[in-house]
Amino acid sequence: MDENTLPLIVSFLSAVLITLIGLPFIIKACRYFEYFDMPNERKVHRKPIPRLGGLIFMPAAVVGLFVASWTREMMGGGELVFGVSTIAMTIGGLMIYLIGVFDDRYGMKAVHKFVIQTIAAFILPLCNLVITDLNGLFGLHQIPFIVGYVLTVMAILTIVNAINLIDGIDGLSSGLCILILLAYTFVFRETPAIAALDAAIVGSLLVFWFFNVFGKVGGLKIFMGDAGSLFLGYVCAYMSIKSLMRPIAPVDCGEEQMLISITLLLIPVLDVIRVTLQRRITGHGIFEPDKTHIHHILMNAGLSMHATLACILILFFLICGINYALWQCNFLMPLIVLTDVAIYALVCGVLLLMGKSDN
Repeated sequence: MDENTLPLIVSFLSAVLITLIGLPFIIKACRYFEYFDMPNERKVHRKPIPRLGGLIFMPAAVVGLFVASWTREMMGGGELVFGVSTIAMTIGGLMIYLIGVFDDRYGMKAVHKFVIQTIAAFILPLCNLVITDLNGLFGLHQIPFIVGYVLTVMAILTIVNAINLIDGIDGLSSGLCILILLAYTFVFRETPAIAALDAAIVGSLLVFWFFNVFGKVGGLKIFMGDAGSLFLGYVCAYMSIKSLMRPIAPVDCGEEQMLISITLLLIPVLDVIRVTLQRRITGHGIFEPDKTHIHHILMNAGLSMHATLACILILFFLICGINYALWQCNFLMPLIVLTDVAIYALVCGVLLLMGKSDN
């Protein structure tokens, strides 16, 4: 086993172990201090459930990185090297993580969270992590730096909130992030530090996913809370933008890499865009919570929570497969993206009609 593969495995297993040990303690602490996600008319669950599961993601990632670095050094490959953008991501991720913890514990207005998210989003472009080439998306290629800076900040905010807001049923946000970050582990396989970070978070998420989906209320069931979903959104945003930077991408750059990032994040991003536009059209505030996300639509159409989870994950794989097939058939990226949007719109439209017909 080479000096890049073993550290990834060790990082993954270390995070699994830390999460297996840490989550039961977090659950007990939540019960002792009565830190619960309380049910209401907007939420799916009907009983109080511990909500600080996301606390474990960052510590597990840090431990995984340290163990991966030590393993690589022992194999003669040298320590993992962290670039300026990775350090910036750590700072921004910590800010996002802390406001999530504060919100889970004390509550925080959505607009105040958004302000801090915006500050964290501005950190990454300061390290030249800026989208300056759209690689043919919307027919555009090179764009001015200032336009790219604003676009990058907007992309980060969109992805962070997309991952946060789709966390409405058991296993959905964590399940999508497992798939997204597993893919980025492969994309960054020639960049050991970033791949090890992805592997560690995937390991931690897998354990959490089983606790969240199959844990019993009053037993090991726990929610990730904003501490988890906001942190995961920031990491996914970083990976998607970092993967577009030509010097480090281990796969063919340009349109292919842009399409990979769009494909992986398509469902949560389209969902948050649709919901935001719908709220504006109907006169509701964009930060006003409601039950219009894709998982709500599926459940309103008569599906159970687990069936809804399965359907959305199947849709994720379906879009990945269609995009791969169209790309292999030399379809242009804008046409592939339009096809994705049409599929998503068709699915939502059919589900909305099913929901109305049941009423």
